[in-house]
Amino acid sequence: MGAMERPSKYADHRWVGDKRTQVVYDVDNIDEPSIIDELMDAESFICFGPDVLSEARNRGYKPYKGNGSGVETGE
Repeated sequence: MGAMERPSKYADHRWVGDKRTQVVYDVDNIDEPSIIDELMDAESFICFGPDVLSEARNRGYKPYKGNGSGVETGE
């Protein structure tokens, strides 16, 4: 699976959260890039600093399937 191109506005961010659902996505490894496209169109996203999964979790976000990429990891 190849990495999708990060949204230009957030080219320096790997983890992008959906404010509507409190789900965080790993933009570099997501299995459905259309999810990120829809999120950008809806303008309901958030980025985290530092740009790590643990920071997203600290803010109450849950990863999209497993590690955020869509691939089940048993988490």
